[in-house]
Amino acid sequence: TARAVFGDTVIRRTQGSFQGNEVQIAEVYLESPDRERVISDASRLQRLMDSRHPGMNDLSTIVPYELLENARKRAMTGKWIAAAIAAISLLVGGIGIMNIMLATVTERTREIGIRRALGATRRHIVAQFLVETGVLSAVGGIVGVALGIGLTVALDRLVPLLPRAPLIGDLVPPDVSLPTAISPWSVVVAFLVASATGLVFGIYPARKAARQDPIVALRHD
Repeated sequence: TARAVFGDTVIRRTQGSFQGNEVQIAEVYLESPDRERVISDASRLQRLMDSRHPGMNDLSTIVPYELLENARKRAMTGKWIAAAIAAISLLVGGIGIMNIMLATVTERTREIGIRRALGATRRHIVAQFLVETGVLSAVGGIVGVALGIGLTVALDRLVPLLPRAPLIGDLVPPDVSLPTAISPWSVVVAFLVASATGLVFGIYPARKAARQDPIVALRHD
């Protein structure tokens, strides 16, 4: 009968019960040979169930394809949100580095004038401040990567302990877990992006330092 209705679609009755002369089937799994037929087979099954069991509202059809698609959309949304947070964090960090370097340029105006008077070119001044910015960004990147790895390891070890927590233990499933993984490539990329962001935001302070008039810079107190 199932083959007559659904053709090559595989039907498996996986859960059921017997009560007197009645046989109750709790779940029926359909496996379509073609992914494109999943939706159509599900619609046909729902119509068949409605026609055979009129007035019963306890029958429902769940399509894993739709669940997987919804899960994929939620995962993509999470990735975009994470990317937006990362972009905002990089922007804030870059602006912070730029402000630090601008303050450094102001404090070292006289030093810049002395270097220019001794023969340093604008390119030398730019290179000096870019190197300092790169070192500052690299240190920040190392600290950020270390904190990220530390938080990941901490979550991996602390989440299984939540069921024993005094206040929220009853609200957490006993087998709760949060599998984590640290990719070496993600560590390298995070460090390089942090360093590159600092260098980009350090260009303006370096150029500002190089464009100062040596005579005016020497008079700066």
